[in-house]
Amino acid sequence: MSGESLTHTAYLLLRDMIVTLELPPGAVLSQEDLQERTGLGRTPIHQALQRLEHEEFVVVIPRRGAFVTNVDVLELPVLYESRALLEPYMAREAARRGAISDWDEMAAVLDELKASATFHQRVAVDRRCHELIWAASGNRFLGRTVDALYAQSDRLWHMHLIEITDMRTTIEEHRQMLAVLRSGDGDAAAALMADHIRSLHDQISAVIGSSLRPVS
Repeated sequence: MSGESLTHTAYLLLRDMIVTLELPPGAVLSQEDLQERTGLGRTPIHQALQRLEHEEFVVVIPRRGAFVTNVDVLELPVLYESRALLEPYMAREAARRGAISDWDEMAAVLDELKASATFHQRVAVDRRCHELIWAASGNRFLGRTVDALYAQSDRLWHMHLIEITDMRTTIEEHRQMLAVLRSGDGDAAAALMADHIRSLHDQISAVIGSSLRPVS
């Protein structure tokens, strides 16, 4: 495996630990401990931490070390506002550029989800559907941006909303989106993606209350 691949692997592993709260906010990040947890060397861990710092999952304080950042539920509107600007465009482009194999894979991911699936399993399917749409859009720069935005949203779900967010509705919205992506109807795909993002924000707003401003 190349150095770049090792760094990406380290990045994904560490980000997943942060998102799922295995490494909770405020956790001290020891390079030696992270090497032991991941089975990866010092260089990929160091480079992964640099990327995580850039994406605000990690903060490095001189002479003190690296720590997992805190995250505030009040940041959700900004995250969803950003996704609402970018992801409908990507869904439109995915409908135009996507291949049959992309949508066959998305269908397989949805079909494998059992009715008894846990919150974590449903979030994993939601993420995979988004990843397929981002990839099919053909814009890797936007893909990387929305991937980081999604991960921050995911972390907030795990922190505050794991017991109350209805991911069943979210999965059904992906089934509807799949049909229009297959048809190549970009406008319909963009509209459904916008509705999908707004729906989840509205669920969260209903639980958290007036402290969350609506996505415009």
